[in-house]
Amino acid sequence: MTDVLTLVFRTFMSQTDVRTELAVSPPSPTTSSALVLGDRSVSRSVLLLAAVTAASEMGVKVTFFTQTQIQSLPVCLQKCVPSLSPQSLKKIKFSYPRTVVELLQQVASLHESTNTPPSLIIVDGLEAYLRGPGDDGSHPGEQSCAAHLSALLCDTAAFLTELLKQRSSSSAPCHLITSFQSGVDSGQAGGEAPATDPILDVLDRYFQVRCTLDPDRSYEAVAAGLKELWHIYLSGTGMTEASSTKDSEDRPPVAQEWQLLIYPDGLMEFKSA
Repeated sequence: MTDVLTLVFRTFMSQTDVRTELAVSPPSPTTSSALVLGDRSVSRSVLLLAAVTAASEMGVKVTFFTQTQIQSLPVCLQKCVPSLSPQSLKKIKFSYPRTVVELLQQVASLHESTNTPPSLIIVDGLEAYLRGPGDDGSHPGEQSCAAHLSALLCDTAAFLTELLKQRSSSSAPCHLITSFQSGVDSGQAGGEAPATDPILDVLDRYFQVRCTLDPDRSYEAVAAGLKELWHIYLSGTGMTEASSTKDSEDRPPVAQEWQLLIYPDGLMEFKSA
């Protein structure tokens, strides 16, 4: 599920990087899903950038689920997208389910609207819906809940894809992006989190691409004048399928590693690694 995420990375690519192939690649013909794994605040910024990019660059409707009220655009978005139009923002619908039960109900009712269904579903902070305070995610009931929620999200995205196709044969499929902060330290080489988090093991069965955020605390990052530097690793079955499709020669190459640069003033930029 790299169409939306790589469009975000390319759109907000560092000015010092070579900016090529900025246009989004043709969307895959089927529903696709991605799991952004890492720090909650950084993941949320990436999800908001994805929502804004899908609405403004792709012109599609977005449904954004989160527990935290969004009163105004974060500084990073104001810095990255200073000229965002009100019309683009109107394409993003923010919903604030407080519990996993409310989230399940709202996701299940997405198809009931008589308006054009969303082409992108975003869920911010799955762990907040699946776990209580201080919970390590080891209870079988939480794993079952994670499977139930993931299956509903994927089935809903597939159903909305069919609705979009019925309205227009040229419509893109409904994409799905969620974020999750594991209770297990992911500090392994290559950005791969150890497969010891039971909930993460469940989520990986449903989401085709894992987008792992790995912090870089080296001296070089500090010397470059950055507030934060993150490595982004894309992996999963969705990456394998994208590289083996018949029309892959017609698509721009998909980088499997990126860097996220966060400056002291809040500006965010991406670089292909």
